[in-house]
Amino acid sequence: MSSRLHRFDRYQQERRWLAFPVAVVRKYGDDQGGHLAALIAYYAFVSLFPLLLVSVAVLGFVLQGDASLRNDIVNSTLSKLPGIGDQLKLDPGSLHGSGVALAIGVATSLWAGMGITQAVQAAFNRIWGVPFKRRPNFLTSRLRGLGVLAGLALITVLSFGLTGLVVSAVPGVLAKIAGYLVGFAINICLYLTVFRLLTAAPQRWRVNLVGAVVGAAFWELLQVAGASYAKHVIAKDQRAYGIFGLVLGMLALLYLGAQITVIAAEVNVVRARQLWPRSLFTALTSGDQAALRQAAETEERVDEEIVDVSFAKTPPQSP
Repeated sequence: MSSRLHRFDRYQQERRWLAFPVAVVRKYGDDQGGHLAALIAYYAFVSLFPLLLVSVAVLGFVLQGDASLRNDIVNSTLSKLPGIGDQLKLDPGSLHGSGVALAIGVATSLWAGMGITQAVQAAFNRIWGVPFKRRPNFLTSRLRGLGVLAGLALITVLSFGLTGLVVSAVPGVLAKIAGYLVGFAINICLYLTVFRLLTAAPQRWRVNLVGAVVGAAFWELLQVAGASYAKHVIAKDQRAYGIFGLVLGMLALLYLGAQITVIAAEVNVVRARQLWPRSLFTALTSGDQAALRQAAETEERVDEEIVDVSFAKTPPQSP
């Protein structure tokens, strides 16, 4: 059995099509990707409703003369949450009050909603191996998060108009296909924005393209699967467990979305830094050493601290 495992290990190391996904899985394990995804999902759940309130308030101010368009944009955004968006419909007209009270409410909700950007920044910086001493400080990280939220909001509003134009210009069944393609392209733009702006590591936009495509593709699949899940599971759970069924369904889907995001980020790092092939059972490869060195150097916390990594020579293993 041991000899077969060693042969498979050598086999995957010699073939890029297999070595690359193996390296992504190994890197995901090194970074404790499941824990990172759980943290992102938690903050996404906590931040979801404050950010929805901010969106409704801002759209209500910008589109005061077009309540129908305002409602359509909000509900279109919610529909991108696979399976649960239809159960979170809001009435933008229900928010009212004095200007000062609304401003305070929006500011408070925005601050609460920025938790998701902080969780994603922490995850991406760990995945990219950014040392603690090179990560943004308290103020910079929140300004960066605020900028990302503004950028995502702008992309979402523009995508609403673009989707409407494309679908209306294409007849029949092609309209549905065109809608999926436009949605896929928009998701790529969203992932590119998040990957680029929420990572302190110096990089170019194109470095994140492959991961953005992977993330967007799996997100589209999650939307389809999530709709079916909501129809057959969440609806049933809601009848049995009430609001708890909806909460459990939301957490499950947010966690899957966070997993997709973390894996897509790992794809970018493994590809950009050529962290493959990775060893499963045999001696450390150059990819192993590079990944382990990056993980160790991440712990540098002050400018005076320098982590130096070396590896003992390992004798070749017999098959």
